[in-house]
Amino acid sequence: MRVAIIGATGQLGSDLVKAFSDHEIIPLKHSDIEVTSRESCEVLKEHSPEVVINTAAYHKTDECEIYPEKAFLVNAAGAKNIAEVCSKMSATPIYISTDYVFDGAKAEPYTENDTPNPINTYGISKLAGEFYTKLAEKYYIIRVASLFGVAGASGKGGNFVETMIKKAKNGEKIRVVDDMVMSPTYTRDAAEMIKNIVEKRLPYGIYHVTNSGYCSWYEFARAIFELTNLNAELSPIKTSQLSLKARRPLFSALTSIKLEEHGLRMRDWKAALQDYLKEKGHL
Repeated sequence: MRVAIIGATGQLGSDLVKAFSDHEIIPLKHSDIEVTSRESCEVLKEHSPEVVINTAAYHKTDECEIYPEKAFLVNAAGAKNIAEVCSKMSATPIYISTDYVFDGAKAEPYTENDTPNPINTYGISKLAGEFYTKLAEKYYIIRVASLFGVAGASGKGGNFVETMIKKAKNGEKIRVVDDMVMSPTYTRDAAEMIKNIVEKRLPYGIYHVTNSGYCSWYEFARAIFELTNLNAELSPIKTSQLSLKARRPLFSALTSIKLEEHGLRMRDWKAALQDYLKEKGHL
């Protein structure tokens, strides 16, 4: 299978390259393709991929409130360009979406059957990207959340796990919100599940791909310090105490009923975190 991976050096993209290593991969960096340019997206035709995984995103949540045009250009128009080019090639676009398409009011994990209702520009732009992706005859929309991977998030300077470890080693006082709940997800696990979905030719549509279980960011930080035996000065705070430009859903945990239907399940986030810490040499 010929698989094009847009954002191949990113946090999720680099693990997708590893996961699909037994297929013919077309790894595309930002210098190779600009999703906001329809003309640039035509480069895909030169490679004739059967599947195009689009991990390109403008995901700085607060910045999206300041630069909504950029958010929609990358997250929505970019998805439209990829979906249209894929349709012309009879290729399958895979759009990487987010838990932030939900408002957090449900107070229990969201399934693929729940109706999105984003409350910030980032979430709205990603939902628009989902709608554009649906214009393709065959597509997958993969919602992920709270990613941590060896490559680190481009533009964010690593990931939450590395930030916590660095702060603890520097002896900083660490304050983390305990009222924002999510599904921490190891990009290696997400990449392997995306590969499963493609190889098993699961029905086209939306899938939630996150490690199972959920926790608050404070609980996540505490688990990091417990596993690494770091003596961190950690205390909980409330989201309202932070000066955030964008509203966040206070409960955005995801679960998948569709993967379960096909006998697939993601492992618990704590087991995934332990493996990540080993891979990074923290254990």
